[in-house]
Parts: sequence; structure tokens; C-alpha cells
Amino acid sequence: MFSLFLAAAIEFTPQDARLAFDRAKGLVAQCTPRDAGTIRGRLAANYLLDAASSTGADVRRDGFMAMTPNGEREFTNLYAEYKFADESFKWVVLVSHYDTKPGAGCPGANDGASTSGLLVGVANAIANWKTPRGNIMLIWTDGEECISSYGPNDGLWGAKRAAEYIVARQRRVQAVVCLDMLGDKDLSISVPSNGTPTLGKIAVHAARRAGYPGLVQLMAETVKDDHVPFLEKGFPAIDLIDFSYGPGNSFWHTPKDTVENISEGSLLKSGRVVAELLNILL
Repeated sequence: MFSLFLAAAIEFTPQDARLAFDRAKGLVAQCTPRDAGTIRGRLAANYLLDAASSTGADVRRDGFMAMTPNGEREFTNLYAEYKFADESFKWVVLVSHYDTKPGAGCPGANDGASTSGLLVGVANAIANWKTPRGNIMLIWTDGEECISSYGPNDGLWGAKRAAEYIVARQRRVQAVVCLDMLGDKDLSISVPSNGTPTLGKIAVHAARRAGYPGLVQLMAETVKDDHVPFLEKGFPAIDLIDFSYGPGNSFWHTPKDTVENISEGSLLKSGRVVAELLNILL
């Protein structure tokens, strides 16, 4: 039975981590800044579409307009769907935003690029999965970052659009897992309290199964992130985030959010936790 499970399991390998890190570096090098609704933001969407497509993923681009505090802007989400089972099987959705904080001079190596590259690595792991099962959706969202403060017309634009996309297609969803800031060299993953409690406990268990006990911990605080619009639509959802980036979180939304402060090793750990989440949920 144990050998059968191993054969069926998805694995996130060092090669997948290298791909994730390389794509994160490339996103920073070629598309910084990549504030939502800008030319460089659109270049970032093109970059990620090509990167994910190179793994064999069938990636769909979704361009849409939304109102912001600075008027109407164009945003772009990317979707890769893997349907390995019929509609009786629920979907597991993995989400990462790729945009940078407007006006902060922030390269966004960890906050946006790390997990966007991580999703490319996950796409590669799925392509090499010997016995795939269940249904998986990968979403790269635009416009997670707010311009001034989070509100109905400020921030989380891509996640709101993605939640509506899933509702419109009547997808049965078992879990939405938002991935954010998971490339930090000093990796420590938290699950904010504003999420589905059962999924949080599963994430802690997934880290243990991946060989990293204590890497994922439940936190008492809440975090405004891309998982929130999915919760508001009634989907089970959690956020996996390292919200201790630099001393006192001092690298967050600053010019210090550079490639030098993220690591391939952290993306390997994060990817293996995500892979175990998929193995448990599917």
C-alpha cells in the first residue's frame, strides 16, 4: 500500500525548485516594476504565460477592466487547468499574485515573483506526475496590491475576478490555497486566522509529511490577501505566507525585496509542502 501511494504521489523535485527560482529571477530582471495596469505589468503576464506554457501547461489569459482609485485600468490573470477526473471530483486551486506594490520602488522578488515562479515549478511537477489524479487549477493574479488602502475598488482585483471565474464555470472547489512571499531565505510559513480552519490544520500536517515539522504554523493574526475574495464567495481557502521578511519584516514593500534575499532552497521547501497538500487533498 505504501509503495502504491508513493507511485501515485506528486513530487516537487530540486529541478522544479531550480526552475521556480530561475523564473522568479527572470521576472524580477525583465519585468520590474510590474505594477498592475502598466506596460511592465502586461510584460510580466506575457513572461509568466510563456514560462508556464513551456512546461506543457495550457495557459489561458484573462484580460479585464476594473475601477481603481486612479480610474479604470486593465488587468491580466492567467489560468492553467488540469482536469484529471470527472466533475464529481472537486478542484484544488493554487493562487499567486505577480504584481508589485505601486510606487514603492520594490523589485518584488519575494512578494510576487517567488510564488509566481513557484507555480511554474508546480506546473512542471504536474507535467512529470506519473499517475495524476483529481483536478487542479493554477492562477497567477494581477492587482493584488492596493494603491492606497484595501477596499471595494482598491486591491485584490485579480483574485476577485478569479473567484467570479470559478463561480461562473460552476467549479466544485475543495480548497483554494493562496501562496505569498514563500521564497524568503529565512523561511517560516504562517497560516493567518482568516481562513478555513480545517485547511490550516492540513497545511501544518503537509509540512510534517514533507519533512519540515514546524515550518508551517497557525497564526492568530489576520492578513488581507488573495484568499479573501474566495472566502467571500463561499470557497474553503487559506493563505500560506511568510510575513516575517527581514528583521521586523523590514524588507517587505521596499527596495530590499531583491533576489539576493530569496533562495532556491526555500522554494524547494515551499514546493514540497504544496505537493504534500495536493497529495492529501486529491
